[in-house]
Amino acid sequence: MRTILLSGILAAATTLTGAAAAEPTTIGFIYPAPVADVGWAKQLDLGREAVAEAFGDRVRTVAVENIPVGPDAGRVMNQLVTDGAKVMVLGSFGYMNDGLRLARQHPDVAFMHASGFKQADNLGTFTARNYEGFYLAGLAAGMVTESDTIGIVAAFAVPEVIAEVNAVALAVRQVNPEATIRTVWLNTWFDPPKEQEAARALVSQGADVLFSLHQDTPSVVNVAQAEGVRVVNTGSDMSSHGPDAVLASVVSDWSGYFVRSVGAALDGSFEGVDERGGLADGTVSVAAWSDDLTDEQLAQIRQVEADLKSGAAHVFAGPLRDQSGEVRVEEGASLPDPEIFSMNWLVEGLSGSLPN
Repeated sequence: MRTILLSGILAAATTLTGAAAAEPTTIGFIYPAPVADVGWAKQLDLGREAVAEAFGDRVRTVAVENIPVGPDAGRVMNQLVTDGAKVMVLGSFGYMNDGLRLARQHPDVAFMHASGFKQADNLGTFTARNYEGFYLAGLAAGMVTESDTIGIVAAFAVPEVIAEVNAVALAVRQVNPEATIRTVWLNTWFDPPKEQEAARALVSQGADVLFSLHQDTPSVVNVAQAEGVRVVNTGSDMSSHGPDAVLASVVSDWSGYFVRSVGAALDGSFEGVDERGGLADGTVSVAAWSDDLTDEQLAQIRQVEADLKSGAAHVFAGPLRDQSGEVRVEEGASLPDPEIFSMNWLVEGLSGSLPN
């Protein structure tokens, strides 16, 4: 097994030319942010490591990090395929259109795309039901807040993140109906200074629990630690960066999905399906629960977790209304998957509007 980790498009273009061979099979990974010790790119790279371990000398993995959405991403993925990659993992929602175009041009290459909603015979998508983990963390936030103000630093207003914001709001209000939830939309996946500025603004508005939704660095966690407030983060366990601040970490594990999908590509059975993992299959988990939670509170959260895993409970169960008061889910029903993963509305009680 051989692994190459590259940063930036120039390294990709110069190092990969002529490097691919018939064997082992080359698998390309593209990440929108640098691979650090924590964060989204780190979790994707742990999945890459699992692939390398599972298939040994049958594969050669090439990871290209810190590639922003746009022309650079299209050039990098095209370069990888040109140099012989037969499996591609596209680690950002914003890589969707370039990835779909390339998949249609190369039907012999298997593509896995993060968080997208467009599939092809050779392009599948993978999304975590992170909203389940954030519902559990929202319960905890509603239990421990003293100011009754929760702040959310959210990346882009794509369906996945909107569902998470809604899940937090529903959970907080389930245990603390008087709480206020404030959201700042950043319109970026990776901008630590902007993330920290948003976190400080929310603290100045009274938030004593912050949610960091898809920040790939511990930027919001660092602010929470410095300001003496609690925080829930996305992606990986960031408690080492905020030992006094982290209330919980919602963790994604892509190892199982990547290994299954690469195995299917190697034996010729890969299909472009929509994979959605959650609490039940271990794709989503909640780690680093804070000692600030009492045994009774944690037991209550654990019971909800068990019910979500078994299907006895659903985050988006009716009756459910949106901001305008329109009924979105009737009592006794729950929001179906297609509507969760195309969500473009906020639940009742949330203020503000979604950015374009």
